[in-house]
Amino acid sequence: MTGVGFLSDLPLAGVLVAENFEGWSEDLKREFDEHAFDGQVGSRLLSENERVRVWEIRLEPGQRWHAHRHVLDYFWTAVVAGTSRQHTFDGTTRDVTYQAGETRHFQFGEGEYLLHDIENVSDHELIFTTVEHLDSANAPIEL
Repeated sequence: MTGVGFLSDLPLAGVLVAENFEGWSEDLKREFDEHAFDGQVGSRLLSENERVRVWEIRLEPGQRWHAHRHVLDYFWTAVVAGTSRQHTFDGTTRDVTYQAGETRHFQFGEGEYLLHDIENVSDHELIFTTVEHLDSANAPIEL
């Protein structure tokens, strides 16, 4: 991982649906601007101590979690199988399919980040647990 800014070599998965902001509404572009430094990476903060923040994301079919910025090393685990659609700050849109128990780890160098949203395109609730490591290369975003 090199450089400062959007982390381009993250283990992003899924099927590329569109590039160059194709299909992005003006409202979605505005949301990314307004939430560019939003560190609320889940819908509910379950726990926090001096080492970690533990988040839950629960999304009903069609529900989205707004754009948010990851700056801390973290991992997420899919509690149930399903599919999401994600827009990322670089203008890509991906559909990502998860298996129950699937876990992905992300690591950020100083100044690196990931800015994205997530929408449930499954026909049932999606649930994730996300754990951020507060002792990462970047300072935590104040909530």
